[in-house]
Amino acid sequence: MLRLTWVQPEDLIGHELRQARQDGREPSAVAARWRAAGGLEAPLAAGASPAPASPCLRLLAGDLLDELADLPSTLAEHEPTDLSGIVSRCPDWPPGRTEPSRAGVNVSRLEAAWLGRAAGCLLGKPVEKLPLPAIRALARATGNWPLTTYFTARGVPADLLARHPWNRRSATTSLAENIDGMPEDDDLNYPLLALLLLRRHGRGFTTTDVARVWLDELPAGRTFTAERVAYRNLLSGLEPPLTARHHNPFREWIGALIRADAHGWTNPGDPAAAAAQAHRDATLTHTANGVYAAMFAAAVIATAATGDHDVHACLRAGLTVVPPRSRLARAVRHAVGLAHEHAGAGFDTVVDALHATHAATHHWVHAVPNTALIAAALTHADGDFTGSVCRAVSGGWDTDSNGATAGSIAGLLAGRPDALPERWTAPLKNRLATSVGGFDGSGFDTLARLTHLEASRP
Repeated sequence: MLRLTWVQPEDLIGHELRQARQDGREPSAVAARWRAAGGLEAPLAAGASPAPASPCLRLLAGDLLDELADLPSTLAEHEPTDLSGIVSRCPDWPPGRTEPSRAGVNVSRLEAAWLGRAAGCLLGKPVEKLPLPAIRALARATGNWPLTTYFTARGVPADLLARHPWNRRSATTSLAENIDGMPEDDDLNYPLLALLLLRRHGRGFTTTDVARVWLDELPAGRTFTAERVAYRNLLSGLEPPLTARHHNPFREWIGALIRADAHGWTNPGDPAAAAAQAHRDATLTHTANGVYAAMFAAAVIATAATGDHDVHACLRAGLTVVPPRSRLARAVRHAVGLAHEHAGAGFDTVVDALHATHAATHHWVHAVPNTALIAAALTHADGDFTGSVCRAVSGGWDTDSNGATAGSIAGLLAGRPDALPERWTAPLKNRLATSVGGFDGSGFDTLARLTHLEASRP
Protein backbone atom coordinates (compact mmCIF):
# COMPACT_ATOMS: atom_id res chain seq x y z
CA MET A 1 0.00 0.00 0.00
CA LEU A 2 1.24 3.48 -0.88
CA ARG A 3 1.29 5.73 2.19
CA LEU A 4 1.89 9.20 0.81
CA THR A 5 3.66 11.20 3.49
CA TRP A 6 2.94 14.70 4.79
CA VAL A 7 -0.59 15.02 3.38
CA GLN A 8 -2.90 12.54 5.11
CA PRO A 9 -5.47 14.35 7.33
CA GLU A 10 -5.01 11.87 10.19
CA ASP A 11 -1.28 12.66 10.19
CA LEU A 12 -1.74 16.42 9.83
CA ILE A 13 -4.13 16.90 12.73
CA GLY A 14 -1.61 16.12 15.47
CA HIS A 15 0.86 18.58 13.99
CA GLU A 16 -1.86 21.24 13.69
CA LEU A 17 -2.81 20.80 17.35
CA ARG A 18 0.80 21.48 18.32
CA GLN A 19 0.98 24.43 15.91
CA ALA A 20 -2.17 25.89 17.45
CA ARG A 21 -0.68 25.80 20.92
CA GLN A 22 2.42 27.56 19.61
CA ASP A 23 0.68 30.34 17.74
CA GLY A 24 -1.74 31.40 20.45
CA ARG A 25 -4.88 29.37 19.73
CA GLU A 26 -6.68 27.22 22.27
CA PRO A 27 -7.07 23.73 20.77
CA SER A 28 -7.89 21.64 23.84
CA ALA A 29 -11.55 21.02 22.93
CA VAL A 30 -10.61 19.90 19.42
CA ALA A 31 -7.79 17.74 20.81
CA ALA A 32 -10.22 16.03 23.20
CA ARG A 33 -12.60 15.18 20.36
CA TRP A 34 -9.75 13.74 18.31
CA ARG A 35 -8.50 11.57 21.16
CA ALA A 36 -12.02 10.42 22.05
CA ALA A 37 -12.50 9.23 18.48
CA GLY A 38 -9.31 7.16 18.69
CA GLY A 39 -7.04 9.59 16.89
CA LEU A 40 -3.30 9.25 17.37
CA GLU A 41 -0.57 11.75 18.06
CA ALA A 42 1.44 13.05 15.12
CA PRO A 43 4.31 10.81 13.98
CA LEU A 44 7.50 11.88 15.74
CA ALA A 45 9.87 11.60 12.77
CA ALA A 46 8.13 9.97 9.82
CA GLY A 47 5.76 11.78 7.48
CA ALA A 48 2.95 9.27 7.91
CA SER A 49 1.60 6.97 10.59
CA PRO A 50 2.23 3.23 10.07
CA ALA A 51 -1.35 2.44 9.04
CA PRO A 52 -4.07 4.52 7.39
CA ALA A 53 -7.00 5.75 9.43
CA SER A 54 -10.52 4.52 8.87
CA PRO A 55 -12.61 6.56 6.42
CA CYS A 56 -14.64 8.02 9.28
CA LEU A 57 -11.57 9.04 11.27
CA ARG A 58 -10.01 10.60 8.18
CA LEU A 59 -13.15 12.66 7.55
CA LEU A 60 -13.15 13.78 11.18
CA ALA A 61 -9.51 14.84 10.88
CA GLY A 62 -10.35 17.03 7.90
CA ASP A 63 -13.25 18.64 9.73
CA LEU A 64 -11.13 19.31 12.80
CA LEU A 65 -8.40 20.88 10.68
CA ASP A 66 -11.01 23.34 9.41
CA GLU A 67 -12.19 24.06 12.94
CA LEU A 68 -8.66 24.72 14.13
CA ALA A 69 -8.09 27.13 11.25
CA ASP A 70 -11.03 29.23 12.47
CA LEU A 71 -9.78 29.60 16.06
CA PRO A 72 -8.56 33.10 17.00
CA SER A 73 -4.89 33.63 17.85
CA THR A 74 -3.63 35.81 20.66
CA LEU A 75 -0.35 36.34 18.77
CA ALA A 76 -1.78 37.52 15.45
CA GLU A 77 -1.24 41.21 16.24
CA HIS A 78 2.51 40.74 16.66
CA GLU A 79 3.05 38.10 13.98
CA PRO A 80 1.55 39.20 10.65
CA THR A 81 2.34 37.47 7.39
CA ASP A 82 1.64 40.25 4.88
CA LEU A 83 4.75 42.27 4.00
CA SER A 84 3.27 45.65 4.86
CA GLY A 85 2.29 44.36 8.28
CA ILE A 86 5.77 42.96 8.85
CA VAL A 87 7.47 46.19 7.79
CA SER A 88 5.20 48.26 10.03
CA ARG A 89 6.24 46.19 13.05
CA CYS A 90 9.98 46.42 12.34
CA PRO A 91 11.20 49.75 13.73
CA ASP A 92 14.69 49.21 12.28
CA TRP A 93 13.62 47.97 8.85
CA PRO A 94 16.64 48.68 6.63
CA PRO A 95 16.39 51.43 4.02
CA GLY A 96 16.09 50.12 0.49
CA ARG A 97 18.53 51.12 -2.21
CA THR A 98 17.25 52.79 -5.35
CA GLU A 99 20.14 51.23 -7.27
CA PRO A 100 21.67 48.41 -5.21
CA SER A 101 25.45 48.33 -5.31
CA ARG A 102 26.66 44.94 -6.53
CA ALA A 103 30.34 45.74 -6.51
CA GLY A 104 30.83 43.75 -3.31
CA VAL A 105 29.70 40.43 -4.75
CA ASN A 106 31.85 38.58 -7.22
CA VAL A 107 31.89 35.16 -8.76
CA SER A 108 34.57 33.90 -6.37
CA ARG A 109 32.57 34.87 -3.27
CA LEU A 110 29.42 33.30 -4.70
CA GLU A 111 31.30 30.09 -5.50
CA ALA A 112 32.45 29.95 -1.87
CA ALA A 113 28.80 30.35 -0.82
CA TRP A 114 27.62 27.52 -3.08
CA LEU A 115 30.45 25.26 -1.91
CA GLY A 116 29.79 26.18 1.70
CA ARG A 117 26.10 25.40 1.35
CA ALA A 118 26.87 22.03 -0.22
CA ALA A 119 29.54 21.03 2.30
CA GLY A 120 27.43 22.05 5.30
CA CYS A 121 24.45 20.13 3.94
CA LEU A 122 26.58 17.06 3.22
CA LEU A 123 28.01 17.09 6.74
CA GLY A 124 24.52 16.96 8.21
CA LYS A 125 22.93 14.40 5.91
CA PRO A 126 24.01 11.12 7.61
CA VAL A 127 22.66 12.22 11.00
CA GLU A 128 19.42 13.88 9.91
CA LYS A 129 16.53 12.76 12.15
CA LEU A 130 18.89 11.32 14.78
CA PRO A 131 18.51 12.50 18.39
CA LEU A 132 21.24 14.66 19.87
CA PRO A 133 22.79 11.93 22.07
CA ALA A 134 23.10 9.67 19.03
CA ILE A 135 24.90 12.33 17.00
CA ARG A 136 27.36 12.88 19.81
CA ALA A 137 27.93 9.17 20.36
CA LEU A 138 28.54 8.41 16.68
CA ALA A 139 31.03 11.25 16.34
CA ARG A 140 32.86 10.42 19.57
CA ALA A 141 33.19 6.79 18.49
CA THR A 142 35.48 7.87 15.65
CA GLY A 143 37.34 10.64 17.50
CA ASN A 144 35.42 13.32 15.60
CA TRP A 145 33.97 15.21 18.57
CA PRO A 146 33.78 18.14 18.65
CA LEU A 147 33.10 17.80 14.93
CA THR A 148 35.90 18.83 12.62
CA THR A 149 35.12 16.89 9.43
CA TYR A 150 32.59 14.63 7.72
CA PHE A 151 31.09 11.67 9.59
CA THR A 152 32.45 8.20 8.95
CA ALA A 153 31.24 4.70 9.75
CA ARG A 154 34.80 3.43 10.04
CA GLY A 155 35.49 2.49 13.62
CA VAL A 156 31.91 2.85 14.87
CA PRO A 157 30.98 -0.15 17.05
CA ALA A 158 28.30 -2.38 15.55
CA ASP A 159 26.10 -2.18 18.63
CA LEU A 160 26.11 1.62 18.49
CA LEU A 161 25.10 1.57 14.81
CA ALA A 162 22.37 -0.93 15.62
CA ARG A 163 20.91 1.48 18.16
CA HIS A 164 21.46 4.59 16.05
CA PRO A 165 21.66 3.78 12.33
CA TRP A 166 22.66 6.50 9.90
CA ASN A 167 19.97 8.18 7.85
CA ARG A 168 19.12 5.36 5.46
CA ARG A 169 18.78 7.53 2.36
CA SER A 170 21.97 9.48 2.93
CA ALA A 171 24.60 7.16 4.34
CA THR A 172 25.50 5.69 0.95
CA THR A 173 26.37 9.12 -0.46
CA SER A 174 27.35 11.33 2.48
CA LEU A 175 29.62 9.41 4.84
CA ALA A 176 33.24 10.39 4.27
CA GLU A 177 34.17 7.08 2.66
CA ASN A 178 31.22 7.27 0.24
CA ILE A 179 31.23 10.90 -0.92
CA ASP A 180 31.60 11.23 -4.68
CA GLY A 181 30.38 14.70 -5.57
CA MET A 182 27.37 16.43 -4.00
CA PRO A 183 24.33 14.15 -3.97
CA GLU A 184 20.85 15.49 -4.59
CA ASP A 185 19.20 17.27 -1.69
CA ASP A 186 16.29 19.68 -1.42
CA ASP A 187 18.63 22.14 0.31
CA LEU A 188 20.43 22.50 -3.04
CA ASN A 189 17.43 21.99 -5.31
CA TYR A 190 15.67 25.11 -4.03
CA PRO A 191 18.50 27.56 -4.80
CA LEU A 192 18.52 26.10 -8.32
CA LEU A 193 14.79 26.70 -8.63
CA ALA A 194 15.32 30.26 -7.42
CA LEU A 195 17.84 30.79 -10.22
CA LEU A 196 15.26 29.58 -12.73
CA LEU A 197 12.67 31.85 -11.14
CA LEU A 198 14.88 34.92 -11.43
CA ARG A 199 15.96 34.03 -14.96
CA ARG A 200 12.37 33.69 -16.17
CA HIS A 201 10.57 36.36 -14.18
CA GLY A 202 13.22 38.77 -12.89
CA ARG A 203 13.31 40.52 -9.54
CA GLY A 204 9.67 41.48 -9.78
CA PHE A 205 8.46 37.88 -9.66
CA THR A 206 5.23 37.11 -7.83
CA THR A 207 4.31 34.23 -5.57
CA THR A 208 2.24 32.88 -8.43
CA ASP A 209 5.39 32.86 -10.56
CA VAL A 210 7.08 30.74 -7.89
CA ALA A 211 4.17 28.30 -8.13
CA ARG A 212 4.49 28.15 -11.93
CA VAL A 213 8.19 27.34 -11.75
CA TRP A 214 7.53 24.60 -9.22
CA LEU A 215 4.80 23.00 -11.31
CA ASP A 216 7.05 23.14 -14.38
CA GLU A 217 10.33 22.04 -12.82
CA LEU A 218 9.95 20.46 -9.37
CA PRO A 219 8.86 16.81 -9.12
CA ALA A 220 6.21 16.46 -6.43
CA GLY A 221 8.12 13.59 -4.88
CA ARG A 222 11.05 15.93 -4.18
CA THR A 223 8.90 18.09 -1.89
CA PHE A 224 8.33 17.54 1.82
CA THR A 225 6.26 18.96 4.70
CA ALA A 226 4.91 22.46 3.90
CA GLU A 227 6.10 22.33 0.30
CA ARG A 228 4.26 19.07 -0.38
CA VAL A 229 1.05 20.37 1.18
CA ALA A 230 1.27 23.58 -0.86
CA TYR A 231 1.97 21.55 -4.01
CA ARG A 232 -1.12 19.45 -3.32
CA ASN A 233 -3.14 22.61 -2.71
CA LEU A 234 -2.01 24.01 -6.07
CA LEU A 235 -3.10 20.83 -7.83
CA SER A 236 -6.44 21.08 -6.01
CA GLY A 237 -7.01 24.52 -7.52
CA LEU A 238 -6.09 26.71 -4.56
CA GLU A 239 -4.04 29.85 -5.15
CA PRO A 240 -1.43 31.63 -3.02
CA PRO A 241 -1.48 32.60 -0.21
CA LEU A 242 -4.20 30.05 0.63
CA THR A 243 -1.78 27.35 -0.51
CA ALA A 244 0.25 28.08 2.61
CA ARG A 245 -2.67 27.97 5.04
CA HIS A 246 -5.07 25.24 3.95
CA HIS A 247 -4.51 22.06 5.96
CA ASN A 248 -0.82 22.94 6.29
CA PRO A 249 0.43 22.46 9.85
CA PHE A 250 4.02 22.75 8.61
CA ARG A 251 3.70 26.42 7.63
CA GLU A 252 6.14 27.52 10.33
CA TRP A 253 8.70 24.80 9.67
CA ILE A 254 12.09 25.30 8.03
CA GLY A 255 11.14 24.84 4.37
CA ALA A 256 11.01 28.52 3.43
CA LEU A 257 14.32 29.24 5.14
CA ILE A 258 16.15 26.73 2.95
CA ARG A 259 14.87 28.57 -0.14
CA ALA A 260 16.22 31.98 0.92
CA ASP A 261 19.88 31.92 -0.11
CA ALA A 262 19.53 32.99 -3.71
CA HIS A 263 17.47 36.02 -2.67
CA GLY A 264 20.35 37.15 -0.49
CA TRP A 265 23.07 36.24 -2.98
CA THR A 266 21.42 38.37 -5.67
CA ASN A 267 20.82 41.43 -3.47
CA PRO A 268 24.24 42.13 -1.93
CA GLY A 269 24.14 45.07 0.43
CA ASP A 270 20.35 45.35 0.26
CA PRO A 271 18.83 43.24 3.04
CA ALA A 272 15.42 44.89 2.58
CA ALA A 273 15.20 43.81 -1.06
CA ALA A 274 16.48 40.34 -0.20
CA ALA A 275 13.88 39.97 2.54
CA ALA A 276 11.09 41.16 0.26
CA GLN A 277 12.07 38.61 -2.40
CA ALA A 278 12.26 35.87 0.21
CA HIS A 279 8.81 36.90 1.44
CA ARG A 280 7.25 36.48 -2.01
CA ASP A 281 8.86 33.05 -2.30
CA ALA A 282 8.01 31.93 1.23
CA THR A 283 4.32 32.85 1.24
CA LEU A 284 3.56 30.11 -1.28
CA THR A 285 4.06 27.62 1.55
CA HIS A 286 4.53 29.40 4.88
CA THR A 287 3.10 31.97 7.25
CA ALA A 288 4.36 34.14 10.13
CA ASN A 289 7.52 32.69 11.72
CA GLY A 290 8.11 30.33 8.81
CA VAL A 291 8.23 33.39 6.55
CA TYR A 292 10.33 35.39 9.02
CA ALA A 293 12.99 32.65 9.03
CA ALA A 294 13.37 33.00 5.27
CA MET A 295 13.48 36.79 5.46
CA PHE A 296 16.03 36.65 8.28
CA ALA A 297 18.30 34.30 6.32
CA ALA A 298 18.02 36.34 3.13
CA ALA A 299 18.89 39.57 4.94
CA VAL A 300 21.86 37.97 6.72
CA ILE A 301 23.15 36.61 3.41
CA ALA A 302 22.64 39.90 1.55
CA THR A 303 24.70 41.66 4.21
CA ALA A 304 27.42 39.00 4.15
CA ALA A 305 27.59 39.05 0.35
CA THR A 306 29.38 42.40 0.21
CA GLY A 307 32.32 41.20 2.30
CA ASP A 308 32.14 44.42 4.33
CA HIS A 309 30.67 43.07 7.58
CA ASP A 310 31.50 40.47 10.21
CA VAL A 311 29.06 37.73 11.11
CA HIS A 312 27.69 39.62 14.10
CA ALA A 313 26.71 42.62 11.99
CA CYS A 314 25.12 40.27 9.48
CA LEU A 315 22.99 38.62 12.15
CA ARG A 316 21.92 42.01 13.48
CA ALA A 317 20.88 42.97 9.95
CA GLY A 318 18.81 39.80 9.77
CA LEU A 319 16.87 40.75 12.87
CA THR A 320 15.92 44.13 11.42
CA VAL A 321 13.48 42.43 9.00
CA VAL A 322 11.78 40.28 11.68
CA PRO A 323 9.01 41.65 13.94
CA PRO A 324 10.82 42.02 17.27
CA ARG A 325 7.92 40.63 19.34
CA SER A 326 7.65 37.48 17.22
CA ARG A 327 8.64 34.08 18.52
CA LEU A 328 11.43 33.82 15.96
CA ALA A 329 13.03 37.14 16.93
CA ARG A 330 12.91 36.24 20.63
CA ALA A 331 14.44 32.81 19.93
CA VAL A 332 17.28 34.24 17.82
CA ARG A 333 18.10 36.93 20.38
CA HIS A 334 18.15 34.30 23.13
CA ALA A 335 20.41 32.00 21.07
CA VAL A 336 22.87 34.76 20.20
CA GLY A 337 22.95 35.78 23.85
CA LEU A 338 23.73 32.21 24.90
CA ALA A 339 26.54 32.01 22.36
CA HIS A 340 28.10 35.21 23.68
CA GLU A 341 27.61 34.15 27.30
CA HIS A 342 29.40 30.84 26.70
CA ALA A 343 31.94 32.10 24.19
CA GLY A 344 34.83 30.58 26.13
CA ALA A 345 33.12 27.23 26.69
CA GLY A 346 32.28 24.33 24.43
CA PHE A 347 29.29 24.76 22.15
CA ASP A 348 27.58 21.77 23.78
CA THR A 349 26.58 24.09 26.64
CA VAL A 350 24.75 26.36 24.20
CA VAL A 351 23.11 23.43 22.44
CA ASP A 352 21.91 21.91 25.70
CA ALA A 353 20.33 25.22 26.68
CA LEU A 354 18.60 25.54 23.30
CA HIS A 355 17.23 22.02 23.51
CA ALA A 356 16.01 22.65 27.05
CA THR A 357 14.14 25.69 25.73
CA HIS A 358 12.63 24.29 22.52
CA ALA A 359 12.79 20.51 22.23
CA ALA A 360 9.71 19.69 24.29
CA THR A 361 7.43 22.04 22.39
CA HIS A 362 8.73 22.10 18.80
CA HIS A 363 9.12 19.52 16.07
CA TRP A 364 12.74 19.01 15.03
CA VAL A 365 12.02 20.67 11.64
CA HIS A 366 10.35 23.80 13.05
CA ALA A 367 11.85 27.11 11.94
CA VAL A 368 12.07 28.70 15.37
CA PRO A 369 14.58 26.37 17.10
CA ASN A 370 16.52 25.68 13.90
CA THR A 371 16.98 29.36 13.05
CA ALA A 372 18.05 29.99 16.63
CA LEU A 373 20.62 27.19 16.39
CA ILE A 374 22.04 28.56 13.13
CA ALA A 375 22.42 32.01 14.69
CA ALA A 376 24.06 30.57 17.80
CA ALA A 377 26.49 28.46 15.75
CA LEU A 378 27.60 31.39 13.59
CA THR A 379 27.98 33.61 16.65
CA HIS A 380 29.93 31.09 18.73
CA ALA A 381 32.25 30.30 15.79
CA ASP A 382 32.71 34.00 15.01
CA GLY A 383 31.83 33.19 11.39
CA ASP A 384 34.71 30.74 10.87
CA PHE A 385 33.69 28.22 8.21
CA THR A 386 34.59 24.93 9.89
CA GLY A 387 33.44 26.15 13.27
CA SER A 388 30.11 27.37 11.90
CA VAL A 389 29.06 24.28 9.95
CA CYS A 390 30.29 21.87 12.62
CA ARG A 391 28.47 23.72 15.39
CA ALA A 392 25.27 23.96 13.33
CA VAL A 393 25.24 20.23 12.62
CA SER A 394 26.38 19.18 16.09
CA GLY A 395 23.31 20.91 17.53
CA GLY A 396 20.96 18.34 16.05
CA TRP A 397 17.43 18.97 14.74
CA ASP A 398 17.41 19.57 10.96
CA THR A 399 21.11 18.91 10.59
CA ASP A 400 21.55 19.08 6.82
CA SER A 401 19.48 22.26 6.42
CA ASN A 402 21.21 24.00 9.32
CA GLY A 403 24.63 23.02 8.03
CA ALA A 404 23.69 24.29 4.56
CA THR A 405 22.56 27.73 5.72
CA ALA A 406 25.49 28.16 8.09
CA GLY A 407 27.84 27.05 5.31
CA SER A 408 26.41 29.51 2.82
CA ILE A 409 26.85 32.43 5.21
CA ALA A 410 30.30 31.38 6.39
CA GLY A 411 31.35 30.74 2.80
CA LEU A 412 30.40 34.28 1.84
CA LEU A 413 32.37 35.60 4.79
CA ALA A 414 35.39 33.51 3.77
CA GLY A 415 35.20 35.24 0.40
CA ARG A 416 36.69 32.72 -2.02
CA PRO A 417 36.71 28.96 -2.59
CA ASP A 418 40.36 28.42 -1.62
CA ALA A 419 39.63 29.99 1.77
CA LEU A 420 37.53 26.93 2.60
CA PRO A 421 39.55 23.96 3.89
CA GLU A 422 40.15 21.40 1.15
CA ARG A 423 38.82 18.55 3.28
CA TRP A 424 35.37 20.08 2.85
CA THR A 425 35.48 20.99 -0.83
CA ALA A 426 37.64 18.31 -2.51
CA PRO A 427 35.10 15.47 -2.00
CA LEU A 428 32.45 17.59 -3.76
CA LYS A 429 34.45 17.25 -7.01
CA ASN A 430 32.80 20.40 -8.35
CA ARG A 431 29.73 18.33 -9.24
CA LEU A 432 26.11 18.56 -8.07
CA ALA A 433 23.42 15.94 -8.63
CA THR A 434 19.86 17.18 -8.97
CA SER A 435 16.52 16.41 -10.57
CA VAL A 436 15.96 20.11 -11.36
CA GLY A 437 16.08 20.21 -15.15
CA GLY A 438 19.24 21.43 -16.83
CA PHE A 439 21.39 21.50 -13.70
CA ASP A 440 22.34 17.87 -13.07
CA GLY A 441 26.12 17.53 -13.00
CA SER A 442 26.67 21.29 -12.80
CA GLY A 443 29.86 22.59 -11.22
CA PHE A 444 29.74 25.08 -8.39
CA ASP A 445 31.86 27.46 -10.44
CA THR A 446 29.19 27.42 -13.14
CA LEU A 447 26.42 27.97 -10.58
CA ALA A 448 28.35 30.91 -9.17
CA ARG A 449 28.57 32.51 -12.61
CA LEU A 450 24.84 32.00 -13.18
CA THR A 451 24.09 33.51 -9.78
CA HIS A 452 26.36 36.48 -10.48
CA LEU A 453 24.50 37.08 -13.72
CA GLU A 454 21.21 37.37 -11.81
CA ALA A 455 22.84 39.54 -9.15
CA SER A 456 24.02 41.91 -11.90
CA ARG A 457 20.63 42.34 -13.56
CA PRO A 458 18.71 45.59 -12.89
